[in-house]
Amino acid sequence: MSTHILLPRAQPDALTDVERIAAAAAFADELSRRRTVRAFAPTPVPRAIVEHCLRAAGTAPSGAHQQPWRFVAVADALVKRRIRQAAEAEEREFYDRRAPQEWLQALAPLGTDADKPFLEVAPWLIAVFYERFGLDADGSKHKRYYPHESVGIATGMLIAALHRAGLATLTHTPSPMGFLNEVLERPRNEMPFLLLVVGHPAADCRVPDIQRLPLDAYTRFI
Repeated sequence: MSTHILLPRAQPDALTDVERIAAAAAFADELSRRRTVRAFAPTPVPRAIVEHCLRAAGTAPSGAHQQPWRFVAVADALVKRRIRQAAEAEEREFYDRRAPQEWLQALAPLGTDADKPFLEVAPWLIAVFYERFGLDADGSKHKRYYPHESVGIATGMLIAALHRAGLATLTHTPSPMGFLNEVLERPRNEMPFLLLVVGHPAADCRVPDIQRLPLDAYTRFI
């Protein structure tokens, strides 16, 4: 017999279909202005903004409602320097030895390389982890269901929230990222998912001239 408690669903604000369409279109237009940046200004960002955006991320759906995401928001300059040093070491290995030529050619239009100064310049780094399994106080393990998918959804909501707050982001994924567990002292059941760089774009920031796919190129209605 189930013992969970069912509560009345909170009702959203009453809108007409016309108002819903307008709201959906406005949100899509707002997100269409989002661009990944790699040149950040050192301008401080209040912690309260990051907290509210992380609260938004924490409302994401998750497998069996296990909420397997863990976020570490880093503003400390010395910790950011350690992360940069470790990330650049992995990036040099990638660009110099591990990456196949086809991958390097795909990255070429974006102008990326092993140097990652933004990891120190940006006011915030948010390390995103997922729980591979749950751990009780006695060390007992518990399975996590769909942790990658759950954390991916939460991260997308975090990026959208930060954009809505007027901030720029960069998803950074040096491979491997095990150094984040060491630098940030995370437990063995957590795996790095990505490193999100957060802040204001630099005054002279430039972005690649790229085009997004139109809706009909990636969507089918049946």
